[in-house]
Amino acid sequence: MSEQRWRLDGQTALVTGASAGIGLAITRELLGLGADVLMVARDADMLEQVRDELQDEFPARALHGLSADVSDEEDRRAVLDWVEDHVDGLHLLINNAGGNVTRAAVDYTEDEWRGIFETNLYSAFELSRYAHPLLTRHATSAIVNVGSVSGLTHVRSGAPYGMSKAAMHQMTRNLAAEWAEDGVRVNAVAPWYIRTRRTSGPLSDPDYYEQVLERTPMRRIGEPEEVAAAVAFLCLPASSYITGECIAVDGGFLRYGF
Repeated sequence: MSEQRWRLDGQTALVTGASAGIGLAITRELLGLGADVLMVARDADMLEQVRDELQDEFPARALHGLSADVSDEEDRRAVLDWVEDHVDGLHLLINNAGGNVTRAAVDYTEDEWRGIFETNLYSAFELSRYAHPLLTRHATSAIVNVGSVSGLTHVRSGAPYGMSKAAMHQMTRNLAAEWAEDGVRVNAVAPWYIRTRRTSGPLSDPDYYEQVLERTPMRRIGEPEEVAAAVAFLCLPASSYITGECIAVDGGFLRYGF
């Protein structure tokens, strides 16, 4: 019994933004723990490539991919229809898809900042609501939202990004309390700088890179696999009494600020 607390055998997870970076690491982590995974990402070619690679790596696992933009309402509904076509219910939902445009607050166009909210917040809220009937087909299930330390303190990623992630963290708390009676746990993780394609631009500036390290007690950038491990823990039966939490994966950054 104790071993099964640390396994996800027989469970199916839906992961958004699954073809690269943190989402790809989460997908690989869940597959390694025995879950079957439904991958969603915008880039169809990249998605197909990584799905094939992962299928070779985990031949015993069911692994499907769908190209969709979760910031689009029609695509969100298509994702859930696709899920219902492949599985009877859903055990895990990982709301990882996100995006950003970094500007001074007064320089955003309305379309830009609203688009950030659509991708980062509204997609997660709507997918969680759409997935609720599928998640409740099982006695226990879990949602994990990939938030950010920018939703907990000021960082230089731009106001709309931080606002959208702060709202995601509050959504996590609200849904956790509301859906506990349905057997659905809802938690979040809040990464600081993680080594991905998206962060390679700002971190390529040596001065900025050093400033980031100065505000990070562990003096290094995080790896996608380190976020994936925290997400996986919140999916496991071993975390069955944890809900409404937001775990920072930040090398101690939040104890310093920036």
